[in-house]
Amino acid sequence: MGHKILVIDDSKVIRVRVREMLPQGNFNVLEAKDGEEGLKFIIKERPNLIMLDFLLPKVTGWEVFQKIQSQPQLKKIPLVLMSGRKEEVTEKIPEPFDKHYFAFLEKPFEKKELTAAIKLAFDLAKKRPDEQIEVGSSEDSSAEIRALQAQVKKMQAEIVALKKQMGQLVTIIRQKLK
Repeated sequence: MGHKILVIDDSKVIRVRVREMLPQGNFNVLEAKDGEEGLKFIIKERPNLIMLDFLLPKVTGWEVFQKIQSQPQLKKIPLVLMSGRKEEVTEKIPEPFDKHYFAFLEKPFEKKELTAAIKLAFDLAKKRPDEQIEVGSSEDSSAEIRALQAQVKKMQAEIVALKKQMGQLVTIIRQKLK
C-alpha cells in the first residue's frame, strides 16, 4: 500500500484534510485522535511518517515528541510537527527546528505547504546521525578519556592530601585529649 502515514490530531477536519491533500494510492493514512492512541499506533504500526499535532488531549504532542525522541528506533521516523500557534512549540523546543530533525507545519496549511513539510521531514530524517555516531569520532572519544583520566588523577591527589590533613587533625585532637 506504499507509505504509512500516521496523522495524530484531535481535529477530524485536519486528519481528513491531510488524507485528501496526499496523492491518491501512494499512502495509507492512519488516524489517531489523541496522543495516547497515537503512541499505540507508532509502536504497533511503525509508520513511515508521523504528523503530530502539538496540542492533544490525554497525552500531549509534546509528550509524544519526547517519547519518540527517547527511543532510537522511533526517532528515525520522519516527523512533521503541526500547530496553529508556533509559540507553543518554541516554548518547549527551541528553533531552528531542523536541529531537532523535524519539520514544522503551521495550521491552517495548503497542499504545497504540506508537501514541502513532508519532504523536509524525510530529508531531515536521513540526515539524523545514528546513535553510535553521536558519541563522536575516535579522536573525540580518546580526548574525552584523557581528560577524564586527568580528572581522576587530580581527584586522587586531592584525596591523598585530604587523608593527610585528616591524619594531622586526629593527631592534634588526640594530643589535646591527653
